[in-house]
Amino acid sequence: MSSSLKIQVPDAVVNPVIKIPLGHIIEGSLTEGFVMRVAREANLEEIKAGKFVAISGNEYTFFSMITNLTLQVAHPDILLYPPTERDHLLRDFLKKKSIYATAQVKPMIALTKQGNTIPVKTVPQHFAAVHEASSRDVAAIFGAETDSTRKYFNMGHPLDMDAPVCIDLEKLAERSTGVFGKSGTGKTFLTRLLLAGLIKKSVATTVIFDMHNEYGVQARQESDAKFVKGLKALFPSKVAIFSLDPQATRRRGAQPDVEVQISYDDIHVEDIMSLQTELNLHSTALEAAYLIYGKYKDQWLTALLEQGHDAKEFAQQLGAHPESIAALYRKLKRIEKLPFVVKKIPHRDSVIDRLMEYVQKDIHVVIEFGNQTTTFCYLLVANVITRRIHHEYVQKTEHYLGTQRAQDEPQKLMIVIEEAHKFLNPIAASQTIFGIIAREMRKYFVTLFVIDQRPSGIDPEVLSQIGTKIVAQLSDEKDIQAVLMGASNATTLRAVLGSLDTKKQALLVGHAITMPMVIETRTYDQTFYADMQDEIMARPVKEVIDDLF
Repeated sequence: MSSSLKIQVPDAVVNPVIKIPLGHIIEGSLTEGFVMRVAREANLEEIKAGKFVAISGNEYTFFSMITNLTLQVAHPDILLYPPTERDHLLRDFLKKKSIYATAQVKPMIALTKQGNTIPVKTVPQHFAAVHEASSRDVAAIFGAETDSTRKYFNMGHPLDMDAPVCIDLEKLAERSTGVFGKSGTGKTFLTRLLLAGLIKKSVATTVIFDMHNEYGVQARQESDAKFVKGLKALFPSKVAIFSLDPQATRRRGAQPDVEVQISYDDIHVEDIMSLQTELNLHSTALEAAYLIYGKYKDQWLTALLEQGHDAKEFAQQLGAHPESIAALYRKLKRIEKLPFVVKKIPHRDSVIDRLMEYVQKDIHVVIEFGNQTTTFCYLLVANVITRRIHHEYVQKTEHYLGTQRAQDEPQKLMIVIEEAHKFLNPIAASQTIFGIIAREMRKYFVTLFVIDQRPSGIDPEVLSQIGTKIVAQLSDEKDIQAVLMGASNATTLRAVLGSLDTKKQALLVGHAITMPMVIETRTYDQTFYADMQDEIMARPVKEVIDDLF
């Protein structure tokens, strides 16, 4: 190769001549992928499904994923008399040309000699060499945290490689995001990792509905029962804790920044609609709620809880059916028992107004539920607060579109919810605020960050709007089908998902990742804490909060 040619070709795409290839392409197609005959010198047991490899073509380097492995024989009669462990000479003789292995290789993206990534629209020549991708290859494809032009964040490394795979956080914030996996596969860990990246890089503000108190102060790892730092501990001046159970927060060694109280007037009929399944509410009961709202407006819930005990008389005032009023009263009576719900709050003390002020100042909010961990509480609070966020951001965006001034552009916001299928199932998604945000709010600078172990329970239309998916192990066929819906190479990725380990492995796919990639996830430990340190503000959080207000 001439010196002039070396200058033109980036290091990442120079065809390796020293490394022993894993094998060579012998057949295949653009749509089905290629078949690699594994080289005799290669260690077959080190070639795994999900492995990241590079096919060296004449004009392009085809970055690909191994999806399957097959043992082959040149003639079926060989299998009639297989050699024993003592037959070393026979085994060596057969390995030369009669027995071999092939790997199914799916090309995901091509890199030109100029260093540009393009979709795969052609195929390499017969017998093109296949090599393990290098660290430079990984950086060329996925970017690097040192890149000053983009906000990349290291999520882990490819299987059997020590090279960081980065996700583009700016692209991540453009559309909704999903973290999926069955119970015990580390969804919370993956979410905490990604949220730390968003906070560190100041890409978007987050409001996190922390049902099990795992993101704020500290959390317990399932694998070794050790405690790890929460986001508040990592970024003390960038994260505020809003607590529905302040005593529980204090028992865990933290002081809540704001104690959450919600008034009856904050709860609208729309907030109850997402509780329809949870409360087993009939549609006639919801119709009765709207009749109450038509007369009493924001005081509709107060009127129901004060007068609904006499359902017949109250129904006559409204022109409603007494049984519907009685059912609605019985179901919503439990709101009175929630310690964080009060009849009236002075407007100046509105916790929702306070939360919006934090968000406007780019302070991330973790809403802890303490011991109030029932699904009823979680759905109610998340709906009340998110509906207000929706209202505020629509107004902000309309104002920005009117002025077109950069200083009026709203800060991007991501709303983080667990048990997403309860908010976004086909019934709820068509009626509640979360369905509206999933479908429409990207243009209003708000996106969802959903966490769920049952993606098949989420409305397919909503699932199709999720731009980036981080998928841990799934075993249910319906969940796998749902999470890969709309993805190119879905058949290929289905096989890869089936090969994931239970812990510390995930498939990254979608808008914020250059090509689908299986990774060993980054470790959330002291080294990670140190990497976050350069972004931690030195001032105490109380000083920062006092300055805001």
